[in-house]
Amino acid sequence: MEKKVLRAGIVGSGFAAKFHYEALQRVFSAKVDIAGAYSPSSENLQAYTSERSLKAFSSLEELLQNSDVIHVCTPPVTHEPIVIAALQLNKHVIVEKPFTGYFGDGSEDFNGDTFSREKGLEATLESLKRMLQAERESKGLIMYAENWVYAPAIQKEREVLEKTGAQIIWMHGEESHSGSHSLAYGQWKLSGGGSMIGKGCHPLSAAIYLKHVEGRARNGKPIRPQTISARTHAITRMPGFRDEGHLRTTYKDIEDFAMLHVVFEDGTIADVFASELVLGGVHNWIEVNTNNHRTICNIHPNNAMQAYTPAERYFKDVYVVEKTETKQGWSSMSPDEAWFAGYQHEMDAFYRSAALGEPVESNSSLAADVISTIYAGYVSSERKGAETPITIL
Repeated sequence: MEKKVLRAGIVGSGFAAKFHYEALQRVFSAKVDIAGAYSPSSENLQAYTSERSLKAFSSLEELLQNSDVIHVCTPPVTHEPIVIAALQLNKHVIVEKPFTGYFGDGSEDFNGDTFSREKGLEATLESLKRMLQAERESKGLIMYAENWVYAPAIQKEREVLEKTGAQIIWMHGEESHSGSHSLAYGQWKLSGGGSMIGKGCHPLSAAIYLKHVEGRARNGKPIRPQTISARTHAITRMPGFRDEGHLRTTYKDIEDFAMLHVVFEDGTIADVFASELVLGGVHNWIEVNTNNHRTICNIHPNNAMQAYTPAERYFKDVYVVEKTETKQGWSSMSPDEAWFAGYQHEMDAFYRSAALGEPVESNSSLAADVISTIYAGYVSSERKGAETPITIL
């Protein structure tokens, strides 16, 4: 059967736009024609498009008109207006995480340390409602680009859950590393928070997704998160922190550690850790404990390939693994990091949905559950860990 041709439009020209482009080279469920890209930074846009021989669009509107599927690879503060604009034109939208959030009151002196978390939660819920309403009124779909959902280990666990009829009792997982290189990440008004949203969204999405899967397999209805207790800390901003130069310390008004305890509507639980305080590369994993099996999903690192060099200079031109501080000694070299992380799998699944009408696994319902949970978590943290209800939309 001849594959459907779909025109892809990329909004953004940074890190996410680069790995979206690479993932599109491995889409097999449809024929992807990359229409081009748009970015408000003309200099970055020219660099991005010229390197890949893509068309540089002069406006977002022009890109939307000439695309079938829109890739939103921009900072989260910009997600809502782009997503709504695309949906109003009946375009499918692949939107990077975090999905949306609260980015301040617009004042120049906004401080992420001092604003009311209740206010942040209310504003975030309103943003979610607007985006979900736009999807309901559109022929296009929101596709939440949470690569953890499509990581091979998570999708294998989905199969196990569906075939064994297991009840998930407790999950715990983590995403941590030594800190983001992005200066924008350290400012709440640009990123919508710190470790809880920037790192925690990944294992939290996987945990909520697997409860969705369990519920759908058992009675056709996802099991949703109900309450959260959370704590956050800004360790590298403490006056007594001793900086040895290995951790990022450029954060202005965000947390660099978060701990989340989520209770689902069936009484089962998940615990998630997220931080900028871990050396040795990215630490991404989730463990699933059920009433008939236990699974440990190692996304980064994993032991598919172990490498040793007595001196870092030998690996000067060799990519080893994301966020490692040194290549000397033993390392968990990833032979195909994007494959283990699920980037190519999520993109192929999204285009299969767009071309063939198949259900979206990482959909707007999951995205809304994750963001509602995180901002309820910020309210809980402000209350020193008090159990806080999660609003399900």
